Formats: sequence, C-alpha cells, structure tokens
Amino acid sequence: MCRSIKTLRPPFTDDPTEDDTRAAALQYVRKVSGFRAPAAHNQAAFDEAVDRVSAATQDLLDRLVVRGTA
Repeated sequence: MCRSIKTLRPPFTDDPTEDDTRAAALQYVRKVSGFRAPAAHNQAAFDEAVDRVSAATQDLLDRLVVRGTA
C-alpha cells in the first residue's frame, strides 16, 4: 500500500526516532485520505489522524517482541 514507509523494527531499523514514526504516520494518512496536503477545513482532522497513527505506531513498536534480538 504505502511503499515509501520503511520498516521500523529490528533488524531493519535499530532505533527508530519519533520523526521516523511521524513520517510513516503522515505517509499512511496521506494515502488513506487521498490528500497530500488537506484543505484548510480538513487540516485539524488530518493532523489529529497523523498524531493518532503516530502514537499507535510507537505503541506497537514498544510492545513488539522480535525473536533473536536482545
């Protein structure tokens, strides 16, 4: 779906940053919404979606157990 979103877990990425998770969230919301940049009347909903997806992504990464890593 979103080919430009990179894998953010080991061994692909050792220590993803907040910027990495936010960039992935932004790409996802852009793809799902169909807007690269939303109109002013949709900006709040767009920004909130990016925040929520970013938080969910970070939660997922924090909770994943990847076998073969420390």
